[in-house]
Amino acid sequence: MPLSDFLAASPALLARLGKGSEPLVLTENGEPFAVLEDAAAYYERRETLALLQLLALVSDDIAAGRLQPIEGLLDRIGELAEAKGDPNAR
Repeated sequence: MPLSDFLAASPALLARLGKGSEPLVLTENGEPFAVLEDAAAYYERRETLALLQLLALVSDDIAAGRLQPIEGLLDRIGELAEAKGDPNAR
């Protein structure tokens, strides 16, 4: 949508955005330069992207063998404590 059209129709368009419609791409001279979307969709998208980034990090850790299953965690902690000479270990 050209910016001039948006400015002319902005009250109605902004009301429509609040109803969960698709994001509105604004153009200038035929080139996209901004996207308008309702706030709920924006925050949901940000949360989704953050979760995907965490998933990517975990996937890298799994592939590199840096993660271990939770089973046996207490045993591993005890072994580390014993190795460090902790008298309270186990």
